[in-house]
Amino acid sequence: MTSQRKPRGPYRKGIERREQILQAALDVLAQRGERGSSLQEIADRVGVTQPALLHYFSSRDELLLAVVEQRDKLDPVVSEGLQKPGDAIAAAVQHNMDQPGLVRLFVTLSAAATDPSHHAHAFFARRYGKLTSRIAPGLAQGQQSGQVRADVDPERVARLLLAVLDGLQIQWLLDPSVDMVQLVETFTAMYTECASSEPGSVAEG
Repeated sequence: MTSQRKPRGPYRKGIERREQILQAALDVLAQRGERGSSLQEIADRVGVTQPALLHYFSSRDELLLAVVEQRDKLDPVVSEGLQKPGDAIAAAVQHNMDQPGLVRLFVTLSAAATDPSHHAHAFFARRYGKLTSRIAPGLAQGQQSGQVRADVDPERVARLLLAVLDGLQIQWLLDPSVDMVQLVETFTAMYTECASSEPGSVAEG
């Protein structure tokens, strides 16, 4: 039995440097947003020149898309699915509210990616399909445990949930007084309320 070897030498250093650049970009964009940041600022944080940065990310567009992908990996709903509907969604919404710059980048890039010729079009098209397939099983499990209404289709609810989350982000960016957590909880109640009274559930005595 052989263990998987970690990359060594220049290749490993290249991977580590790329991760450092990506983390610096996440930090800068979370604070300042796309328009308020520059490749030079990101390069300065890592201690490399801008040409060196572009050795790891061939363009600003490639770096921005990598940042959005990394943002998804840190999102509880995206990375873990939906095992506990209320808890997971609230955590994801709060996570996003703590980094408005990345929310703005996501909204801007996803809107632009609706153009089939856009460099991020394929990523976002795959993203929603993958997210639906991750969230729907958690909702189906919720139906079995009585947490989710039995008369709703898990895949349709998953699609609606993603639409609600994305739409609320736009409203929040336009008006920060919008309480995304509260509104998402209202939507969640629509497919969880009265779940305990569905056929086959055990009523409390």
